[in-house]
Amino acid sequence: MTSSDPAHEPSTDDPTPAGEPVRWGFLATGKIARSVAADLALVPSARLVAVGARRLESAEAFVAEHAPGARAHASYADLVADPDVEVVYVASPHALHLEHARLAIEAGKHVMCEKPLTLNARDAEEMVRLAREHDVFLMEAMWSACHPVVRELRERLHAGDFGTPRQLRAELGFVVSAGPDDRLLDPALGASALLDMGIYPLTFAHLMLGAPEQLTATASLSEGGIDLDVALAGRYPGGALATMSASMTSWSDRSAAIATDTGRVELHGQFHHPDKAVFHPFDPNSTNDVSGQAEPVEVLGREPVVGRGYAHEIAEVDRCVRAGLRESPLVPHDQTLAIMRQLDDVRRQLGVTYPADD
Repeated sequence: MTSSDPAHEPSTDDPTPAGEPVRWGFLATGKIARSVAADLALVPSARLVAVGARRLESAEAFVAEHAPGARAHASYADLVADPDVEVVYVASPHALHLEHARLAIEAGKHVMCEKPLTLNARDAEEMVRLAREHDVFLMEAMWSACHPVVRELRERLHAGDFGTPRQLRAELGFVVSAGPDDRLLDPALGASALLDMGIYPLTFAHLMLGAPEQLTATASLSEGGIDLDVALAGRYPGGALATMSASMTSWSDRSAAIATDTGRVELHGQFHHPDKAVFHPFDPNSTNDVSGQAEPVEVLGREPVVGRGYAHEIAEVDRCVRAGLRESPLVPHDQTLAIMRQLDDVRRQLGVTYPADD
C-alpha cells in the first residue's frame, strides 16, 4: 500500500542499513510489554536492545526473561538517551502516553505507542504534531489493523467480493478482578472499558465500514465514574449499521460478524486476532436457513499469523522505519485521530471524564 501524502514519503536521514534489524527499546515493563516482547523475539527484522523502567530491578528482570544481553535502564530518560535505540515502544498506562512519547520523540527516537494513543484527541493531535516537528516515525500499536486476516478481509470486503455490508456486530470483554488501584480500574490512569476494549470494536467497524456518521452510546458506570460496560450503535456510510460492546464485568465471546446483501462473514477466534474469516453466501431469495447457503469461502491472510499477533505491528514498524516513512499506511495518523475523536464523542455521551480533558 502506498500514499501520496508527504508524511508517507521516505526520509534519507535513517543511518542504519536496510538489511540490519531495527533496534528497539521498551519503555515500561508491564503485562502488555511482556506479551509484545515475546512476539518481537519471533520477528527477524527486530531486536530488543534496551529496556527502561522506574526501578532498575524491573528492567533487569524484564531483560533476563525476554532479551538476555540487552541493556537495563533505571529510568525512562536513560532509555531514550541510549544511542543504540532506534524505536521506543511506549507501554505505560494511557494517561502517561503523551509524556513518555514526548521524551522519546524529543530524543529523536521513532515511536510505537500503545493504544489508545492518549486519553483524548487533543493530546493525540499533540503527539502527532511532535512527531512531525521532530521528523520521526509514530504509530499507534493497533495490532489488529496489521493482522493478516483482518487486512485481507478488509481488502476483499472493500472490493465487493462479499456484497455490500449492511450490518456489523463486534464485542470484546472479560471480567477484571483487580483492586481499585489497578490500572484497569484507576480513573487517574485512564481506566475505561471503552478505552481498553471498546477501541477494538470501534476500530474494526472503522476499518470495514469507514468513519461513522453517527455514534450513540450507553453504559454502566462505576462509583468512581468509569465505564465498566458500554454498548454502542453506529450508522456508517451507505446506511450500514454497527452494534459494538465492551465489558470489564462479563465474559464476552469476543466475536464479530458482518452481514451483507449476499451473505454473512464470521470471524473465527477472537475477532481482533482471528484465525480466519469465513464468508457464508446465500442463494438469491433464500429464507436464511441452511438450505439456502452456497459453499462457504475461507478468508486467510497472505502471510501466516505469527505468535499472538503482535509480531505484525512490530514488522510493520520495522518496514516503515527502514523505508524512511514517518507513518504507516496500515495505521495512518488520520485514522488514529479519527478514532480518538470517536472515543471522545462516546465519553461525552457517557459523562466519563479525565483530568487530562481539562
